[in-house]
Amino acid sequence: MRIFESADDILSSVGETLGHSEWLTITQDRVDAFALATGDRQWIHVDVERAQAESPYGGTIAHGYLTLSLLPTLGWQIYETKNAKMGVNYGSDKVRFPAPVPVGASIRLTSVLGSAERTPDGAVRMVVHQTIEARDIDKPVLVAETISRIVF
Repeated sequence: MRIFESADDILSSVGETLGHSEWLTITQDRVDAFALATGDRQWIHVDVERAQAESPYGGTIAHGYLTLSLLPTLGWQIYETKNAKMGVNYGSDKVRFPAPVPVGASIRLTSVLGSAERTPDGAVRMVVHQTIEARDIDKPVLVAETISRIVF
């Protein structure tokens, strides 16, 4: 767990690999709950029998946005900011899903602090390069740059 205790601590850590999360197995229950919450009930995600018969992936796959939505859960295992008044998600850049996540696959996140700068209001703007990999899959399943604003 990488702990940032000050703005200067973040600013001096640019380029650092912050670490890796634990492995998380993607279940059909999680995919179904995401489909219900978002209304995205495309058969490649929720119809197990049809996906086994017709999908080029041999079964159901997680939604790309489900994988993206797991960044906070996985990221909190990698780094945190102590002594901050607040941190807010400012957005994401360059989000890509190079490979699908089959239901049953285990994924983990690797985070690298790509850049950090002080903003005019005194906050720190962090850009973290996020890569989610899945066991036994050659390509990453997600690559993204997340942007956060941390106020100390």
